[in-house]
Amino acid sequence: MGNDTATAPRLARVEIDTATTPDAALEAARSAQAIDIRFPAFKDGRGYSLAALIRESGFAGELRATGDILPDQKDYLTRTGFDVIAPDDGSPRWARTSFTHAYQPGLAKGANDRVPAYRARALAIRKAQVEALNQQYGDAAPETIIAVAVEVFEGRIAMLSSFGIEAALGLALLAQVDRSVPVVFLDTQRHFSQTLSYRDELVAHLRLEDVRILTPDPAEARAADNDGKLFERDGEACCDLRKVRPLNAGLEGFDAVITGRKRAHGGGRQALQPFEFDGERVKINPVAGLAPADIAALYREMKLPAHPLSTQGYTSVGCWPCTAPSSGAHARDGRWPGSDRSECGIFDPVRTARADAARKRAVRLIG
Repeated sequence: MGNDTATAPRLARVEIDTATTPDAALEAARSAQAIDIRFPAFKDGRGYSLAALIRESGFAGELRATGDILPDQKDYLTRTGFDVIAPDDGSPRWARTSFTHAYQPGLAKGANDRVPAYRARALAIRKAQVEALNQQYGDAAPETIIAVAVEVFEGRIAMLSSFGIEAALGLALLAQVDRSVPVVFLDTQRHFSQTLSYRDELVAHLRLEDVRILTPDPAEARAADNDGKLFERDGEACCDLRKVRPLNAGLEGFDAVITGRKRAHGGGRQALQPFEFDGERVKINPVAGLAPADIAALYREMKLPAHPLSTQGYTSVGCWPCTAPSSGAHARDGRWPGSDRSECGIFDPVRTARADAARKRAVRLIG
């Protein structure tokens, strides 16, 4: 009985208004298949900001503008993510005769394929920056890639670390460059005790100065996982609750994040470049090109302590319910055993593609 909230279907439609807080708007995006944003007055620009926020969160459902809307607002509405315009019946401001084929699905002639101008400029600059960095430093040593990234994104960069089997190398290289760069650790409250003790050991050993521990929101955890067994019912929902959501909040204000991903991990990581643009942030993968033998050699050379579980057959360590010892071809073969999953969602390229597609929807006029 108490588990209903964890498995409840998404609401068909939710209505919010322009006075809705950003947090409440994001909650609507998580819980609804479609969202109406009501404009109580045509000049209330907060509705545009909420629409952009919802789309940038990855919401791909129908986003409808309702209320007191002017015909000449259509460009602003579409550029901020609306795909349906539904003015109030009988609105004196609404002149239906002024509409053309540009408002019909599939016939917009490109008018609806625009992201907000401010957003498009920022993303284009960031994408070009990544391409230039890969061209110049694509074959550089890991420590060089980290040093360049810390300089380019000074004050706006963090390292994301699981403090897992191979994590010490990236952390040690970062410590050689700048110990003050924030290190973000997702404490899912499902980690092995050995991982937590290893985290504390590495922080002390490397003298890291700014380790930030992110945890799931307690209220969300109570609602979605009140019996602590969400991982048994829906592993992806568990990762979303304990990893994706806390990280989205914890990375606010950062334009770039350093990861420990490697091509040798296999799966979707085989084509990793040192600098990667995911449609929102720049991800720096300084050890992407290292083979297992290279990593082992650097561990010995830098005299790095090993994860306690590395001697027990674990080649990659995440949350204890979803990690097992492995002798497979790739280090991450022991993650999510018995399923076809290979990522938890925080590096999910599908999310970026979904958000991009949601911003390019043709607009439909109702009424």
